[in-house]
Amino acid sequence: MDFYCRYVLGFRTLDEESKKNSIRKFQILGFRFNFQLFQASARIRLRFLFADLIMSIGPGESSIPENDVVIVGSGPAGLTCAIYLARSGVVPVVLMGDVPGGQLIKTDVIENYPGFQEVSGCDLMMKMMSQAEFLGTKFIYEQVNAVSKIDGGFRLVLNSGETLSSMAILIATGATHKKIGCPGEDDFTNKGVSWCATCDGPLLKGNKVVAVVGGGNTAVTEALFLSKFAGRVFLIHRRSGLRADKIMQDKLFANDKIEMIWNSEVTEILGDQALKSIRLKNFTDNSEKILEVDGLFIAIGTVPASSIVRDLVDTDDNGYIKAANTLTSCDGLFAAGDVVSGSLKQAIFAAGSSALAAKRIEEYLWMR
Repeated sequence: MDFYCRYVLGFRTLDEESKKNSIRKFQILGFRFNFQLFQASARIRLRFLFADLIMSIGPGESSIPENDVVIVGSGPAGLTCAIYLARSGVVPVVLMGDVPGGQLIKTDVIENYPGFQEVSGCDLMMKMMSQAEFLGTKFIYEQVNAVSKIDGGFRLVLNSGETLSSMAILIATGATHKKIGCPGEDDFTNKGVSWCATCDGPLLKGNKVVAVVGGGNTAVTEALFLSKFAGRVFLIHRRSGLRADKIMQDKLFANDKIEMIWNSEVTEILGDQALKSIRLKNFTDNSEKILEVDGLFIAIGTVPASSIVRDLVDTDDNGYIKAANTLTSCDGLFAAGDVVSGSLKQAIFAAGSSALAAKRIEEYLWMR
């Protein structure tokens, strides 16, 4: 980075042939300030950790933030970015949040992540954490209460009251699925109750009966997708009409494997070791009935975990961060994964977008 050269030796690159003495000085200083020389093409450049330099100089003698980059979130997006940054020589700090490994760690079986015919979310995320830690990532098991801009970077206030400063930040906090809020929902999560047809739909092949809750484009899309596998699909909606686009509704009503249940809601989810049935209440006549199902897919929306940076970045109407190739409206603040507007809400998409974020962050740090 320009910073390295301006503040350490005063020039940006060295020619190896003509400045061997200067290179030797670099090497000597490297032991003192903990930076490394590396060769790119025929030129020599230097790289070191800001935190190490500041510690060597002493407290109070530099306004440079203590960390190069802090990653908020420890799901596929956050950990993938950490892995890519660590391999490039940057030491990322990952704030793990209240659920280390993100929402994916609660998923029993994943069948659509490349390289794994079948893997549990816990196993996949533990492998990512182990790889990131092996490469030098620092983990802090806390949540972030607030993020603010400071001179040269950002200030993060943690739940404990401690603060961190960083030149760059990646927001990879994801999004949480809205819940129905009825008895049995938590008990049978991943035991028949799901929020992702793409993830779990193929597990319900044959003459299985499944139900989808919702009335928007997502719910209709889930129902259509599930009809490829299940023998029967019920779409349960609180109102007498859908909110989904007309073209989506036309496809839905033309599918003879899908049956609508109007003006109704799920009031209880029933089963023993796994989901067996759901209790429905009809708003028109207040009647109740039990519907036996093998799977229940809840598609009533998601809530992005973006509140800590909404004063810093542009968001869409639903609170998702607007990011063009992970770049937000705030310089130095990047976003990837499910918290980004338009995200596919898939682990592989989160990982891919955060690999790009790592590249963008590295470029940003080098240009400082």
